[in-house]
Amino acid sequence: MRRHSFHSVKPAPRLRTSVSAPSSTTDSTITRNPPAARPAKSNRSLTSSQSPRSSAESMNWSEEASDSETLSTPPSEMQEQMDDPNYTHETPRMLPPPTLDFSIPAIAEGTPKRRRASTNLIATEDIQRLLGDGTTASQFLEKYCCGEGCCMVKKIPMDSNRPGFVAIPVPQNDAFKALKIKLFSLSLDTLLTNVMDLPPTTVALEPLDKKQVSDHKSHVYTHPPEFVQPHPPYEVFSAPLYHARQLTKSGAEKRTYHFDLDITDYPEEGGVDFKVGGAVGVCPPNDPQAVDDVFNLLGVPKFLRDKAVKLKTGGGRWPTIWGEETPRELITTRRELLTWCSDITSTPPTKPLLRLLAEHASVENEKQILLYLSSAQGKAAFCDLRTGPFITLPQLLHAFPSSKPPLESIFSILPQLMPRFYSLSNDPFESSAREGIAGRKLIEMAVTVAETPDWTGSHRTGVGSGFLERMAQNFIAAQSDATDHESCMRKEHLNIRVPMFRGLMANPLSREFASDGPMMLIGAGVGMAPFRGFILNRLRNANCANKIWLVQGVRDSMLDEIYAGELGDHEKDIKKVVQSRAKPPPVAEEDEGVLETEATETGHGAKVVDSKKNQKVAKYVQDEVRLQADIVWFVINALDGRIFVCGSTKGMGEGVMMALIEVAMEKGNLNMEEAKNFWDEKQKGGQYIAETW
Repeated sequence: MRRHSFHSVKPAPRLRTSVSAPSSTTDSTITRNPPAARPAKSNRSLTSSQSPRSSAESMNWSEEASDSETLSTPPSEMQEQMDDPNYTHETPRMLPPPTLDFSIPAIAEGTPKRRRASTNLIATEDIQRLLGDGTTASQFLEKYCCGEGCCMVKKIPMDSNRPGFVAIPVPQNDAFKALKIKLFSLSLDTLLTNVMDLPPTTVALEPLDKKQVSDHKSHVYTHPPEFVQPHPPYEVFSAPLYHARQLTKSGAEKRTYHFDLDITDYPEEGGVDFKVGGAVGVCPPNDPQAVDDVFNLLGVPKFLRDKAVKLKTGGGRWPTIWGEETPRELITTRRELLTWCSDITSTPPTKPLLRLLAEHASVENEKQILLYLSSAQGKAAFCDLRTGPFITLPQLLHAFPSSKPPLESIFSILPQLMPRFYSLSNDPFESSAREGIAGRKLIEMAVTVAETPDWTGSHRTGVGSGFLERMAQNFIAAQSDATDHESCMRKEHLNIRVPMFRGLMANPLSREFASDGPMMLIGAGVGMAPFRGFILNRLRNANCANKIWLVQGVRDSMLDEIYAGELGDHEKDIKKVVQSRAKPPPVAEEDEGVLETEATETGHGAKVVDSKKNQKVAKYVQDEVRLQADIVWFVINALDGRIFVCGSTKGMGEGVMMALIEVAMEKGNLNMEEAKNFWDEKQKGGQYIAETW
């Protein structure tokens, strides 16, 4: 599945409350002590509804839900992607500066509405006049941006009309134009202040004698260097790719692939084994084309790129990922370091990087622009650069072609290339019993490719998902030329391996999985992948009837519904698919009478149908959660009942959380505050588990 961080996700901050949750009440499984005075509810009538008394009672999908609908996250959801698709940016994104709204206050309910006055949006300059130019104003505005103080207090004087002023010439290349840097009145002689200091070089590359060079064996295209290590006692294991296939069809908005990794020879590690719902870490390399592009732009000769050298570091963990923070001396190559150890495409540019590029720019206008981005006057432009369209190191080197800093200095400031984590989409023990694998042990996962627009006009993939897609495409191409799987694997040129390690077998999805008790699984897109393992495990150990329900959201079930038909004989009974692109179902003849009574006459004699009927058709998973309120309430209040949510935080995750709160308000006769506390307590108790990214 799409990579993500593994931690239990609580409701959004706006939903948190410090009030402790009341103990529950229904006639069957929960009892609640009502508060002395219940706050009035909003204009909505909420009724209490009993949940079934046991899992033996029949629980069917609500007839109001559409069998053909499937959900995906709303269009507002951020795509992986960023990697990124990898999208693990640790730097907070800039929020827009505050705007002041001088509109007419809201009119009391019941009185005629007056026409809304025009809204005035205050520009940055106006805010400065209101706040002043002192330190207080800068500190105030820092709360609304990325933390760099981009309030333009020390902006460049508007001296473009002064005699002799010449605007700075900009680099004439597509990479620079795509940066869209706001240079205002910048000229070659503009005085810049508070330019950050040149970052120190903490890495050295020293030559070796001929014997040491010949003794070094590099596997740069198939496996990371030995010093690239995850947390002890784990080591990076090159798992053979046993099988790969594309799950989505041509025309799907996102491409998703399925992978079978052979872990038969994975070393024993402290009695820990792969578990259903667990996650594996994948150590992806940078795209070889991007690596060669950086070498070419920095002017590194080809004969030096793969030549063994002695690496000396001044301290820290680099290049070992999670090693001790200590100085190191290692034998490696420049290509190994740039391929496996330094992130060149998935993190936004930093001021130290821009300052380094400025120091080594040989053309004055490029140097001045880079210094401007590293100065007090360029704070706003730097924030736009950092939080706007995604920018990579290769793009910066193309944009400022005269800048060619030493590779050692680049290594000193680039962030570490980190592993990506993916949830298992199978029960490892179930896969080991598959026919035709001759006792091999396989783990399975699904990965959606994250793409972002590139300055070249095309798209670039995330580091992790892009690497795995290349592996899948190589395997699929080789398989199409082979007569069977064995002949495919015997091809001499085919050595497809995925560097991985066992990773997180104690993440929330794995830790809280239980083989007994009812469960409801709610996932959108590739977030459904880990639930496949849950369902296969349940089918192997117990009858799933009345014990497991799956709500799967996709954009279009004909194109991107993953694992359709692979959930066993009970799939139709346990799965509800919601598709966000689906049209409302046609109106049945028996419903026409109902709709007729709900319609109203217009002045032209035509009838307008009340839209409330169509609102009962689920478009997103959160809509289906509301429609299936009876099942939700039964599962969460049953003995060992669990609700799992997996997908994107924005849109899907937040929407499902709000839907669950509304279900608790309706079925438990709770107010908003009590409903929030109810789910907080269920989350603490391991009954509500959300794994989002």
